[in-house]
Amino acid sequence: MSSSTSTGIIRGETVPTVPSAGPAATEAADVTALLERGRTMAQPVLRAAVDRLAPPMDTVAAYHFGWIDAEGRPSDGDGGKAVRPALALLSAEAAGSTPEVGIPGAVAVELVHNFSLLHDDLMDGDEQRRHRDTVWKVHGPAQAILVGDALFALANEVLLELGTVEAGRATRRLTTATRKLIDGQAQDISYEHRERVTVEECLEMEGNKTGALLACAVSIGAVLGGADDATADTLEEYGYHLGLAFQAVDDLLGIWGDPESTGKQTWSDLRQRKKSLPVVAALAASGPAAERLGELLAADAKSNDFENFSEEEFATRAALIEEAGGREWTAQEARRQHTIAVEALNRVDMPDRVRAQLVELADFVVVRKR
Repeated sequence: MSSSTSTGIIRGETVPTVPSAGPAATEAADVTALLERGRTMAQPVLRAAVDRLAPPMDTVAAYHFGWIDAEGRPSDGDGGKAVRPALALLSAEAAGSTPEVGIPGAVAVELVHNFSLLHDDLMDGDEQRRHRDTVWKVHGPAQAILVGDALFALANEVLLELGTVEAGRATRRLTTATRKLIDGQAQDISYEHRERVTVEECLEMEGNKTGALLACAVSIGAVLGGADDATADTLEEYGYHLGLAFQAVDDLLGIWGDPESTGKQTWSDLRQRKKSLPVVAALAASGPAAERLGELLAADAKSNDFENFSEEEFATRAALIEEAGGREWTAQEARRQHTIAVEALNRVDMPDRVRAQLVELADFVVVRKR
């Protein structure tokens, strides 16, 4: 059987496209179904929560989630991959409950995630998300800040109004994860103004910024289902390392991703002077490419004309990062974190079906192209 080919994001090599039948296709279909289940089950509660917001925040939030366009007309926009809601529902099943038990947790985590996106887009100056203008670009910075704050408040309301001991435990985990997420964003911004950042510092930042909330997503449903702290903590370990793998892939996409798939500009992270894993790993290497990259980035930090750099100038920096080994090191780190995440699942007593689905979601995170 012949098939077309596509480029694998974490290796850069050409890999066969998944055929239309067979185990690989079944696994891909299973992941798609898991993501769709998370989105479908969480969305009615998510919409009801957003409807509580006072105008115009309700409309601004609806635009952000892709439910309406900039003119307020109904839209079928891309609301994201829904990885976190899918994890929250599986988390409840891992604890022996039904997926419905995890819905409030799924919604709460999705609200916090989108709170962070609204603020991050403004702080980073990103003008595009999910192939559309960002909220601050359409509705202004003030609305982006207000709606982000409101989504965080709603996340806590959705959990606490359950009125159970388990809801209180889940809320504590959510607020801790949110604080770590904010720590990570603060670290990310501070690193943009530093000439050098160590690999360890970068991993700590990304563990806070991405790992903490994914860790919460994959434990919160279990907590709502009555799981003990030891079980929830081990599920969080899976989620934390999955988050690091997820962010490593995102860092690759932030430099080499296809704008048609990512919805962002070419060389997006280089334009923002982000000290992402490929950049940090390249600078930590030895050799002429690493040395030249360091010289260019040091000059960039002092440049008054950085925003007017040509595509060729950004392409040169991306090529140096790859030549110095930053791209391959980050791909390997994504695979390493994926392995640690999957191994953590072996320490949790859960149905085999749920364990397999969590592994499939981990595989999806590391091989995704967008």
